[in-house]
Amino acid sequence: MNTGLILAAPSSGSGKTTITLGLLRALKRRGVLMRGAKSGPDYIDPRFHEAACGQPCMNLDAWAMSPARIKWMASGDGMLLIEGAMGLFDGAPPDGKGATADLARVLGLPVVLVVDAAKMAQSIAPLVSGFARHDPDVRVAGVILNNIGSARHETMLRRALENTGLPVVGALHRQSGLSHPSRHLGLVQAAERPDLDAYLDQVADVVEHSMDMDVIVRLAGSLNPHHAATVFAPPAQRICIAQDKAFAFTYPHLLADWRSKGAEIAHFSPLADQAPDNAADLIILPGGYPELYAGQLAGNQTFKSAMIKAAETTAIYGECGGYMTLGETLIDADGQPHKMLGLLPLATSFQTRKLHLGYRKLTALAGPFSGKLMGHEFHYATTIRADGQPLFDTKDAEDNDLGPTGLVQGKVAGSFAHIIDAAV
Repeated sequence: MNTGLILAAPSSGSGKTTITLGLLRALKRRGVLMRGAKSGPDYIDPRFHEAACGQPCMNLDAWAMSPARIKWMASGDGMLLIEGAMGLFDGAPPDGKGATADLARVLGLPVVLVVDAAKMAQSIAPLVSGFARHDPDVRVAGVILNNIGSARHETMLRRALENTGLPVVGALHRQSGLSHPSRHLGLVQAAERPDLDAYLDQVADVVEHSMDMDVIVRLAGSLNPHHAATVFAPPAQRICIAQDKAFAFTYPHLLADWRSKGAEIAHFSPLADQAPDNAADLIILPGGYPELYAGQLAGNQTFKSAMIKAAETTAIYGECGGYMTLGETLIDADGQPHKMLGLLPLATSFQTRKLHLGYRKLTALAGPFSGKLMGHEFHYATTIRADGQPLFDTKDAEDNDLGPTGLVQGKVAGSFAHIIDAAV
């Protein structure tokens, strides 16, 4: 039987990711076929999910994807554990569309609320009760207490929750060694942690000791099989995509869509000074952390010369970090300028960081994609110079006009926006 459960929280920083990873690994060790999913636009957490359970992890985005798309992607064998984003009801303005609660409504799955109880006692009861009663279409089925200070503290919390009617399915005491290092776009990537398996086993041990695993499995709701939704058409027949620690932000659901329509996908590593496949019809530089490797990329002559030559005959597309790499100059956090590919009239800088964050409604003006698209922007780079033909007309989640964005020059195009799906 295919089942699913959503882990959510009142707010960010409650411990959802750590507990999700622990549950995925612990239940897998018990022989449960587990799958992970992440609510919303996130490239980093899903790779940890995959490492924890050994199965591909998808992004389920209730703002950018249709309900049919979400149901289709969520269907599959085993138990699906969805990690929420931010607070349970937090989504895009003005009305919170795209919140984890939307996934609960679309999929009809129960929610287990992870509460950081470090600075709480009896007040946990009205907090949990409020979340449980806020929306009758979002069923909170249980509570996990996190960051408990002592056995006495745990007893106080459990007593306070007795009249809510919700079971406490886990109680994790505060301890060191479970936090994961992070940087400006989220956690340090899974591929950058050599001790990842040991870390996941450690978290699984703590979770298994602190939670009622049998109850967790019983709380999961049924997931009905769903027919395939409309897929995102491939932008080319033969696509070559950069993939390494500098360019890791690619959505697996898009690659799966393209392959299902017959596209051939290859990969190459700019950090390893590799050239893209010369048979490619389209070369993609996805987002990632090129700013951390700007000096190395600037010196990788095989990669640079091959890309410059390819631009004469082959379409090239860059998103966010890939877009910056297609530009002329990238200034790192120390103020050091690095010469990039020079394929777009663009200069960007991390010397003074500024957060750019939000969903984007995109209308393609040129480049390899066409029509209306749903996307997301999340970066700290500042644009010093961007001259030339724009790639997209852009609006935010509230339909405010953000004007033209991105650049096109010849066969080369790019922008800071990450494409999630075709417009719903």
